[in-house]
Amino acid sequence: MNPRTAQVERNTLETQIKVSINLDGNGTAAFTTGLPFLDHMLDQIARHGLIDIEVVSHGDLHIDAHHSVEDIGITLGQAFAKALGDKKGIYRYGHAYCPLDESLSRVVVDFSGRPGLFYQVEFKRAFIGSFDVDLFKEFFQGFVNHAGVTLHIDNLKGGNAHHIAETVFKAFGRAVRMAISHDERMAGIMPSTKGSL
Repeated sequence: MNPRTAQVERNTLETQIKVSINLDGNGTAAFTTGLPFLDHMLDQIARHGLIDIEVVSHGDLHIDAHHSVEDIGITLGQAFAKALGDKKGIYRYGHAYCPLDESLSRVVVDFSGRPGLFYQVEFKRAFIGSFDVDLFKEFFQGFVNHAGVTLHIDNLKGGNAHHIAETVFKAFGRAVRMAISHDERMAGIMPSTKGSL
């Protein structure tokens, strides 16, 4: 089995980002983004997805976090697309429900090659600490556009904003882990009647 790893750099006038991933890792994570709560959420993806992820980001945080969060999502999506290659032999689809106390979220993903985000998450406050919760959607939009995935994210129950966010990212990690796993019965076979994804 070829290693499913990738290193991607994205440099703009607003951000300079480096992402390294190993899709067959053990959940090792290292983040330097200047955004502690985003680091905490990215760690959920790594640990629950069993994906090794390293992100180094330098952005215009003196303006706000928007450009950095969106561009990290974009660069992570590019890394996934590169690491997965032709996607032969993967399950393609993944889903997960994750609770945290009163909160419950569901994530369903399809590595279809077609970007689409369907995001139903409502927070009862605008910030978690200093992190703007609107930026979670921007992160996932950047990811789906560049990974080429269809992604449904639904928060089914919740009150505490931190809990809601954490259930979303944990479920995302678990759903992705399922979707990118090797299906022994489909070894070397494209999981699509079209013959390509």
